[in-house]
Amino acid sequence: MAPASPPTRSDTTAATRPRNRKQLIVDAAGRVFSERGYHSASMEEVATAVGITATALYRHFPNKYALFAECADVMVDGLVAALDEVPAGASLKDVLTAVTRITVTHRASGGVYRWESRYLNREDLRRLGAKFGRLVERVDEAVQREHPLPDERLRAVAALGAIGSITMHRTSIAQRRAEDLLLASALRVAVTDPAKGRPSVRPVQLPARPVPRTRRAEILAAAVPLFARDGFAGVTNGQMAEAVGLTPSALYRHYPGKIDILVAACLQAAGLLAQGVEQSLRGIARPHDAVVALAATYVAYSFEYTELNSVAEAELAGLPTDLRRPLVLAQREHIAVWEQQLRLARPELDPRQARVLVHAGFGVAVEAGRGLRWRDSSDHREAVTALVVGALGL
Repeated sequence: MAPASPPTRSDTTAATRPRNRKQLIVDAAGRVFSERGYHSASMEEVATAVGITATALYRHFPNKYALFAECADVMVDGLVAALDEVPAGASLKDVLTAVTRITVTHRASGGVYRWESRYLNREDLRRLGAKFGRLVERVDEAVQREHPLPDERLRAVAALGAIGSITMHRTSIAQRRAEDLLLASALRVAVTDPAKGRPSVRPVQLPARPVPRTRRAEILAAAVPLFARDGFAGVTNGQMAEAVGLTPSALYRHYPGKIDILVAACLQAAGLLAQGVEQSLRGIARPHDAVVALAATYVAYSFEYTELNSVAEAELAGLPTDLRRPLVLAQREHIAVWEQQLRLARPELDPRQARVLVHAGFGVAVEAGRGLRWRDSSDHREAVTALVVGALGL
């Protein structure tokens, strides 16, 4: 018998290439897009994360947008598929358990959907919105079946916001513990009556909206709504200059570059929120009251400074490390205040549990606000505050 021929390079490659390579690519890309932002991420980074060459990556996806669009579908498709396996008429707990399990499992790549989906083209965004609509509808059916209220799906989207918050931070916590915490938080949100469960809080006093009194401040004020609408990468110097009656080259007399305008916006957001927190906690002694005041302040800030807040949240990941560091430190300081007061109000929580719940409260505020289309009123602020407090378990 003739000896067997040694395997060729193509045979070896075929034998070692994983059958689920495309899925591995999508998982890695989701993590990269979540951590770096769509425009800052590169195909080379994704290829490196998978352990393949960029050439091999392009065999599966012709460009970065195609890969991004695939990532944008994966999480929601997984959630819809998970709910399709839950029997019709199942309990609210069973419905939210299915959502929570999938979300926590894919937390590293899920952050791409809250902010980065705005970079999808109109058709892809419409399709993704329809899928999320199905998801919200299924959750709302369970919510209304067990706790009927005319809330126009507000509790359903808020409960999903609590669960989805795990994709927006990196707090280290075991998967089962995270699932239990988020499920309990979402269930509390679902049973909160936004009209009647409103906590008693004193009026929130936010810092006055900054009045642009210099050319530099005018540029910043004009840039924020443009960044919020089109994303940082989608705004040109020409657009910002036109908004304030300057030539594009004249911008450089006030800011070294476009990135410096974004940093100024993020710093302004952090400063306004910090001032609001300082004012809201003044004279409050009881931890429970302090947490309620923090919730009311964050909600008021989110409604008052919607564009500024969305820019700061959406664009932070794409900033260079040296520019991002002071903003991350400010963010951590803000969360530390919440964590300390929440643990005083709920001593059974350890630091990681408290941190996860704080982020769940942020998630409720963002998604409930979006559900209300950020239409500002005292009723809307109070309703969202009640849902945030519910998420925290007070």
